Amino acid sequence: MPWLSILMGVPVLGAVGVALIPKGREQLAKQLTLLVSLIVLALTVAMAVQFNPSGDRFQFAEKYSWIPSFGVSFGVAVDGIALVLIVLSAILVPIVVLASWREADQAGTVPESGAAAPKPKRSAKTYFALLLVLEAMMIGVFAATDVFLFYVFFEAMLIPMYFMIGSYGGPQRSYAAVKFLLYSLFGGLLMLVAVIALYVVADKNTFMFPELIGAIQDPNVQKWLFLGFFIAFAVKAPLWPFHTWLPDAAAQAPTGAAVLLVGVLDKVGTYGMLRFCLELFPDASKYFAPLVITLAVIGIIYGAIVAIGQSDIKRLIAYTSISHFGFITLGVFAMTRDAGAGATLYMVNHGFSTAALFLIAGFLIYRRGSQRIDDFGGVQKIAPVLAGAFLIAGLSGLALPGLSTFVSEFLVLIGTYERYIVPAVIAALGMVLAAIYILWMYQRMMNGPTAESVRNMPDLNGREKWVLAPVIAVIIVLGFYPKPVLDVINPAVHHTLQSVSVTEPQPAVPASADKKGAGQ
Repeated sequence: MPWLSILMGVPVLGAVGVALIPKGREQLAKQLTLLVSLIVLALTVAMAVQFNPSGDRFQFAEKYSWIPSFGVSFGVAVDGIALVLIVLSAILVPIVVLASWREADQAGTVPESGAAAPKPKRSAKTYFALLLVLEAMMIGVFAATDVFLFYVFFEAMLIPMYFMIGSYGGPQRSYAAVKFLLYSLFGGLLMLVAVIALYVVADKNTFMFPELIGAIQDPNVQKWLFLGFFIAFAVKAPLWPFHTWLPDAAAQAPTGAAVLLVGVLDKVGTYGMLRFCLELFPDASKYFAPLVITLAVIGIIYGAIVAIGQSDIKRLIAYTSISHFGFITLGVFAMTRDAGAGATLYMVNHGFSTAALFLIAGFLIYRRGSQRIDDFGGVQKIAPVLAGAFLIAGLSGLALPGLSTFVSEFLVLIGTYERYIVPAVIAALGMVLAAIYILWMYQRMMNGPTAESVRNMPDLNGREKWVLAPVIAVIIVLGFYPKPVLDVINPAVHHTLQSVSVTEPQPAVPASADKKGAGQ
């Protein structure tokens, strides 16, 4: 069964169906979008159940000739890393659809002055059609095993997200959308040059990723090609100092678009580093690893410090994500099994924790009409369920033990410490800073005397509880029992590190000596 083609085809057909719905039938468009996204989720779960972690590395493989004269194929397959990210995408899309049920009819954000938000440029029907197109692109980019096909999906994702930000966002939506597009196109242009050079230098008349592994032997050529891919991924991630587009885009995007932008699309950057940079250019990856780790550590500390000073709730969440992406990049380039598994798990856990934060922020902004943190206060007294969900999401963001992000952050740090002690110690400071920006934000918004402007704020309604319940459940379950996800991830990470030909760091105390000491 061509699982991956079906997973991409269903949302595309659904988007066409939504677009053909007569004008004025917005409710029907929302219902059809929700139905299609749930069908995609059910199909994704059915596929994931059949995945065998102990089997072949790439499973559910499909390959169809696309441009034979250039060796371009429609090649798709998944390993454990791609699978968990596709599952993440499939879970978040129906949640975003429900969350956007009312908000898509209005602008996504509001000016800090509290004035009326600008009207959307397009109908809510178009918004939901764009959501389904974006879902197909997200599944395709993680499933692509043809490097040229990956590039096509990598760039195609920009189109629906650009229109979602530019047509449904806040008062500075045009600026944010254009900045997002220009940064991404610049990175994509460098990647296109590198993809073409890879094809020419490898001289294999194919773009298929498994066949290109080990094809580039010249260390100098590897370095140049690595930079072309890496800069594109660093912009997408975003990694410091390529991050400046994210706070603007996340702050101006409608809530649903912000969830998918930071929760899924940005993961394509770190996924690309792990999948393509390490395996296609192993020598260059080792050469540039100290530099990339330095950038990652700077990003961890920088993102956390800047987040502390934010007055806009969505910008604060965006800067926390810059810090978290530093952890993920650190795990990728530490090149140990623990760090690699932690980085991949971090992509999944960050997707859910950030989704929860953006969703709750969206509900708060929708009620209050402002994104300013200081315009809230004492919300816990009049909306305890909302405040409780916000607390769990925030504690997950600061990696509290028992919640999902802690496991992945711990694995990244311990795996990095095995090879790079100083960067691991400095990065650990990010956990302390995270406690400051999360708890201070929560204290200002949820505790203290109730502000007059939020005195009549309603608590979560039934739809909003359905939106948050699965996300909070995943955060808690993966915090206590991440083993099923790690069992899928670990073999794929092991294959990746084998391709890079790195060995695990030896323990400081040999096992025999440790046993001898224990016996005495």
